[in-house]
Amino acid sequence: MAKTMAQLPYHYGVKVRVFPSTEQKRLIKRNSDASRFIYNQMNGMNNDLFWLKQVKIPITIVLDRIADLTERLKRPSTAISNIHGWLNHPDFDSLMKANAIKNYRTAWKLFHQVHQAGTPKFHKRGYTQTYQTSCLYSAKVTGPTMSNGSVRLTDTHHLQLPKLGRLRFKGLPAEILKRANDIRIGTTTVSMDAVGHYFVSLQIGSECPFVGKQPTIESKVGIDLNLDNFLTDSNGQVIDNPRYYRTIRGKLAKAQRKLSRRARRAKKSQRRLLESKNYQKQRILVARLQLKVANQRQNFLHQVSTALIKNHDLVVAEELRSKNMLRNHALAMSISDVGWRTLLAMLSYKARLYGRKFLTINPRNTTQTCSHCGHIMAGKNKLTLADRKWTCPNCGTFHMRDHNAAKNILAKGLATL
Repeated sequence: MAKTMAQLPYHYGVKVRVFPSTEQKRLIKRNSDASRFIYNQMNGMNNDLFWLKQVKIPITIVLDRIADLTERLKRPSTAISNIHGWLNHPDFDSLMKANAIKNYRTAWKLFHQVHQAGTPKFHKRGYTQTYQTSCLYSAKVTGPTMSNGSVRLTDTHHLQLPKLGRLRFKGLPAEILKRANDIRIGTTTVSMDAVGHYFVSLQIGSECPFVGKQPTIESKVGIDLNLDNFLTDSNGQVIDNPRYYRTIRGKLAKAQRKLSRRARRAKKSQRRLLESKNYQKQRILVARLQLKVANQRQNFLHQVSTALIKNHDLVVAEELRSKNMLRNHALAMSISDVGWRTLLAMLSYKARLYGRKFLTINPRNTTQTCSHCGHIMAGKNKLTLADRKWTCPNCGTFHMRDHNAAKNILAKGLATL
């Protein structure tokens, strides 16, 4: 019997750009809207159930409503489709409905585990579109591959999706295409960004690793993330902060002011923004500028994280809470622009992918401690953000602030092993 996605030891994700026809774009929008509607219906029913249960007086109408909602939430797909008959239209992918319900339940599960992101919120309608489907394999299929499921590759440039049919794509790595007969497809996400580009993200699994294990090179490094420069490691190497958002900030602000004026004019003449051609043209221009910054930052972070993981057996970083740091309004823009949390997430999954080790440690006193003698600067001697160089009053060692912090981070990481 073939293994399921969960039973496979190695998983990977690929995102390819697709080029749908006008009819396929219509189907993507309909399925995206239906997915958001089902998610919101689940959230609405759960909210109603919660508040009705707060009523302590046994009112018959309240008790009947609680019983009705409880019963509907046991089989939400059938319950929602029975009330909203339009969801039974053949345009809709049945697996889209199942995935929307699954995503809602996953959101609650994450809330109970982490308690950081809060309870599930209603999804708002925007200029982006997304929905998920799943790749199913027939019981007759003994060896699931990338070419014999409900989501499948028909050739090296086309894939088949439920309801959408055949789509041309580009961007799938050659290594994945070569191993297509050993790879199984799982959850598939169809999306459109604010610019109007369409993508398909494939979750894939295999019995064999997707990346060969890197040879041991006996190299360990600690990294200090800061705003003065992007990164300083314990070997003294410095990577400059590219500040992608700042380079385009003026141009983006000007484009956004123009967008705001066009929105006001459209409302004044009582035209819907969706039907205002000038507004939509300017909106896409703003979205392209924002997308350019996001792509530049993403590319930069990928290059840095891959280089760190490939060149070191152990990488140690400080555990940064960007959400807390963003409360400092003087530094909020710079912290958002630098992308620290994204880098740490990349280091984490790439370490598993390449067979390396990645640790995060508590950053407490890593900046204030002398890496040579362990003396902690406190009280009147405590270092401020302006102190980029300092000399230890205990042993007289001269320190570059960020390099010293990176050494302390590495030492803390080695101590936890």
